[in-house]
Amino acid sequence: MDLKMLLNKEQYEAAVQVNGPLLILAGAGSGKTRVLTYRIAHMINDLNIYPSKILAITFTNKAAGEMKDRVRSLVGNEADNMWVSTFHSSCVRILRREIDKLGYNKNFAIYDTYDQKILIKQCMDELNINDKDITDREIINKIGEQKDNLISPDRYKKENEGNYRLNKIADAYMLYQKKLKSNNALDFDDLIYKTVELFKKNEEVLDFYQRKFQYVMVDEYQDTNKSQYELVKLLATKHRNICVVGDDDQCIYAWRGADIKNILGFEKDYPEAKVIKLEQNYRSKGNILKAANDVIKNNAERKRKVLRTENEDGERIKIYRAYSDMEEANYVASQIRKITKDNNKKYKDFAVLYRTNAQSRTFEDIFMKSNIPYRIIGGLKFYDRKEIKDILAYLKFVNNPLDDVSLRRIINVPKRSIGDATVKKVQEFANSMEECMYSVLLDIEQVPSIPTRGTASIKKFVSLINSFIRSKDEIAVSSLIKEILDTTGYLEELKDSQDIDALSRIENLKELVSAAVEFESTSEDKSLSAFLEKVTLVSDIDNFNEDADTVVMMTVHSAKGLEFPVVFMVGMENGIFPGSQSLNDFSEMEESRRLCYVGITRAKEQLYMTSAEQRRVFGRTVSYSESDFIGEISKDLRENDNMTARNTIKSKSFSTYSNRSTTITNSVTSHMNRSVNNSMPSSFGESSLNKNKENANSLKIEDIKAGLKVKHDKFGIGTIVGVSKSGEYTKLTIVFDKAGIKNLMYGVASLEFV
Repeated sequence: MDLKMLLNKEQYEAAVQVNGPLLILAGAGSGKTRVLTYRIAHMINDLNIYPSKILAITFTNKAAGEMKDRVRSLVGNEADNMWVSTFHSSCVRILRREIDKLGYNKNFAIYDTYDQKILIKQCMDELNINDKDITDREIINKIGEQKDNLISPDRYKKENEGNYRLNKIADAYMLYQKKLKSNNALDFDDLIYKTVELFKKNEEVLDFYQRKFQYVMVDEYQDTNKSQYELVKLLATKHRNICVVGDDDQCIYAWRGADIKNILGFEKDYPEAKVIKLEQNYRSKGNILKAANDVIKNNAERKRKVLRTENEDGERIKIYRAYSDMEEANYVASQIRKITKDNNKKYKDFAVLYRTNAQSRTFEDIFMKSNIPYRIIGGLKFYDRKEIKDILAYLKFVNNPLDDVSLRRIINVPKRSIGDATVKKVQEFANSMEECMYSVLLDIEQVPSIPTRGTASIKKFVSLINSFIRSKDEIAVSSLIKEILDTTGYLEELKDSQDIDALSRIENLKELVSAAVEFESTSEDKSLSAFLEKVTLVSDIDNFNEDADTVVMMTVHSAKGLEFPVVFMVGMENGIFPGSQSLNDFSEMEESRRLCYVGITRAKEQLYMTSAEQRRVFGRTVSYSESDFIGEISKDLRENDNMTARNTIKSKSFSTYSNRSTTITNSVTSHMNRSVNNSMPSSFGESSLNKNKENANSLKIEDIKAGLKVKHDKFGIGTIVGVSKSGEYTKLTIVFDKAGIKNLMYGVASLEFV
């Protein structure tokens, strides 16, 4: 394997640098995964380093799977002897072996956000915390923040004794951790937090893993938080053969704890570190990269690097300023239709990227009307659906009978005459005896005031669960799921249901069985614990199917690591992207600019950046100026896709007027808008213009003034609040009763005076 032939100069240098600390600053699209896989192959094939001595950590299961597949193609089955996994998966693997040293059973449950919320609400009830004063979400976020920063409940309590609000949260944190342990459960943040705690409390355990992993590699290092940073540092201390790969310009997760100082300060932690920059981009056309460089160079807190490419410059970045968010969506739809037709593109070649998930609705509406297939990444996840969570709760409880949260979810699902009052009595009795709920259920006659009917139902439920517990180690997970669905009557209840979504829920359950079958065919560890780990740790992006022929809609955060031939960055307005908070905060503005950089570099061939004069936000009509980030791109790299009013009139085409740029859209956009607003024709001659003017109830222009009522075919009744000249035409600003503020051209829009 001649690496010099396979890699460029900087990539080769990074791949063969094996001993000692190494920082690889990998720009977007610079082939970092290629470098990492060839580096591992070089270590195994050329240097005869045993694979089990290598730990490679990524941030998503998708990235881990891709890396392992690539390594396997280069070194064969030897790849199966090395650890390539996410931070959380690596920690789960360690904790399954060692967590008994922290007082937990090895079959611990992993609580997702739903389970976490249930437990926090229990803590709030017991501590008399009013959710109107402190919400469960605030408490969960604060606890997660402390775990990310390795702050224990006792320390947090001590630090905030003088602050009433934070002291209450500290009490909740302490009780929450106590309940987690009694349930033999960890939440998502605990997985790393507890692994670091394990290493710090047990020198022998730490020494074992330090000797085991003589070579540590971390991808996306710029996204690490305090606990992840500490975990990596502990593992690498003995041999110092640590290679971190990342791009400080793509650090976009500060809101969930990522600390850019980890990558910027790597050379302080390891003064002997070698630094290699990967600046040659293999993804994007030249103009796209130049635009990305233009934007990101305005950040102060970064290591300087400039993306370059041998690709052609390609088209300039298309900038479009729509009148409204609806017109913005129409414009995007029209361009997708045009490009698919003219350039023979498929729908999967397009991505619509926005700042927040709430922005998707308008595009969904327009895409449905336009028959453009789409999918949203970041909506309701498969494993978040009620029926899936119900069956997973059965599996979790069967695997860990100490799990009171899962027990409470399934004890009366499907209905078996065990009401809330009975469950509450069982919970209170369990608390008084300091036992788990299932232990109480096993001896239900000892609980006072449980009615005979409830006792009989509980005994049947216990018998059912005991049969599942006996089966779990004897049959495959897929068979256990089928047994639960059939024996509990869950599937039968759905089949008999009159609910309109019952059929789709049944299909989802079939898909869960299929997921279990796939797990059994691909996983070395086929146990129930391993299956639960897999589905609990899966992220939304792990389910991204690149082959589905649909337009992809997602937030820019979700798009990181992906690439598309054509990208639309929408809602590019000050107040949205960047958000209003960023406009007044230096560090947040820098992160928003990094997010913009990430969005730009997702595009391979064409990039569109769109905005709107006004849009609906939380039911209000708001107006924002065009994003400052667009202004940071050199003028010679951008192309305004709105034609000037003079050129538009000359070409006999007209559409929506733009306040900010005093431009109106071209004939392509007008044609697109015609399907939504028939009162704004895509083209007209002098005769049609005069005809429209004559139809405006024969009112002279000089008589039109603020206060007059008008009626529009689409927008309904409105009141004129402003009249102004626009060249040889008159622009009317109208507040419609149901459609908000609109700017329409007199004689073009179909208006009646009422």
